[in-house]
Amino acid sequence: MKATATSHPNIALIKYWGKRNRALNLPAVPSLSITLAPFETRTTVSWGEDADRFEINGQVASGDAANRIGAFLDLVDPKRPPVHLESTNNFPTAAGLASSSSAFAALALAANAAAGHSRSLAELSILARQGSGSACRSLWGGWVTWAAGQAEDGSDSHGTPLAPVDHWNLKVIVALVSGEKKAISSRAGMLHTEATSPLYPGWVTSAEADIEEAIAAVKSRDLERLGTAMEHSTMKMHGTMLSANPPVRYLKAGSMAVLDAVESLRAQGVPAWATMDAGPNVKVLTTAESAEQVEKAIQEIVQTTHILHIGGDARLVS
Repeated sequence: MKATATSHPNIALIKYWGKRNRALNLPAVPSLSITLAPFETRTTVSWGEDADRFEINGQVASGDAANRIGAFLDLVDPKRPPVHLESTNNFPTAAGLASSSSAFAALALAANAAAGHSRSLAELSILARQGSGSACRSLWGGWVTWAAGQAEDGSDSHGTPLAPVDHWNLKVIVALVSGEKKAISSRAGMLHTEATSPLYPGWVTSAEADIEEAIAAVKSRDLERLGTAMEHSTMKMHGTMLSANPPVRYLKAGSMAVLDAVESLRAQGVPAWATMDAGPNVKVLTTAESAEQVEKAIQEIVQTTHILHIGGDARLVS
């Protein structure tokens, strides 16, 4: 059988960073994200071929990348036949733009359908989480939370929709500081930070208050409250990275310049707050009315920007 699925990436406003169980990708902290369009992954899975073949953005995957995909497909069905996979992104891959979140959400949806299995969205979210933690949130559009959970088997740690796409008309401006593949993957940086940063325990113990604040802000559509909580979470996360031994530094000079520009805009009364994942690129949360003004200010610093809107659910397209 053959199936194609699409999924949008998501960015965590309250960050996921650290694991309580590495094998199952169970997070040490809860998180909250928004799903972003028109960035998208499109994945086609052909179930029952002559040999495994995994093609990512026109290149045949090998080594660790191929092993990771093969291991994920084994979770979909431990008795699976060989599979052909074709997956493409319409945005830079492995550059701190959350490409793994949309990749494994689309793969979970397409592979499950191609294999002829029936899983609920919560079950698909648990499956996607084991490919890439943040992928568990990309099955849904809008605003999504991810609980750290307490169950040892991870059955209570999956994405949960908080608010739909049309809940709040906000925009995210992406400042593409670098489209190059990161020297240190998010997964490697996370594990190293967890193991060596003296600030990491404080990050974990303060996370619950952060997400409670952000959820309340989303429900009341209070952008200043949400933006403040979001920036606090971002800077704490990068603080743990910088205090690791040796430090993990995704920030570049361009990243800092964009962050300075966002602060300047806010001082002028423009509603703009910044967030970053494990990469150099900056995302700025703002109102629909202010999006072009924010983008114009950022374009004085970086050559490539994107205005994104809140995206919808992952879906099967064939």
